[in-house]
Amino acid sequence: MTALQALLRWARKAGAALSGLLFLALFVVFVIQIAARFVWNQPLPWTDEAAVVLYIWVILWTAAAVVPEREHVVFDLLWNLAGPRTRLAMRLAGNALVGGLAACALPASWDYVHFMRREGSPVLGLPLMWVYLPFVLLLIALVLRSAWAMVQALRGQGLHDTSLV
Repeated sequence: MTALQALLRWARKAGAALSGLLFLALFVVFVIQIAARFVWNQPLPWTDEAAVVLYIWVILWTAAAVVPEREHVVFDLLWNLAGPRTRLAMRLAGNALVGGLAACALPASWDYVHFMRREGSPVLGLPLMWVYLPFVLLLIALVLRSAWAMVQALRGQGLHDTSLV
C-alpha cells in the first residue's frame, strides 16, 4: 500500500467516524427533546434548533465525504445498452456537467456562507456560517469526485461494468 492509499484510507475512516459522531449527537439531542417534552412537560427550545443543524450536517457531510459514487441512486438503462465508447462519452459528459455546475456554484455559495457569519441562529446564537458550511464542502467534494471519475474513465476503468460504479 502506498502512502497516498494509506492517507486516503485514513481520510475515509475519519470521514465515516465524523458522520457517526454527528448522527450520535443528533440522536442524543432528539432523545433529550422527547424526554423534556413528554416526561418533564418542559420543551427545550435549543433542542429543536440543534436537531435541525445536526441533521443538515449529517446529510450533507455524509453525502460529501462518506457515500461512494456506486451507492448513489442511478438510472442505468441507457448505460447498459451502450458500448464502451458511448459509455466513455456518457461518463465524461455526466461528470463534467456535475463537477462543472458545482465548480460554478462554489464561489457564490462560499460568499453567501461567509457572509452569514454575521448572523446567528435564533436560539443558540450559532453563527449561520457554521450551519451552511457543509453545503460548500459538498460542492468541493462534487468537483473533486467528478474530476477523479473523469480521470478513471479516461484510463478505461469502470466502462465495462454493468452499472455506473
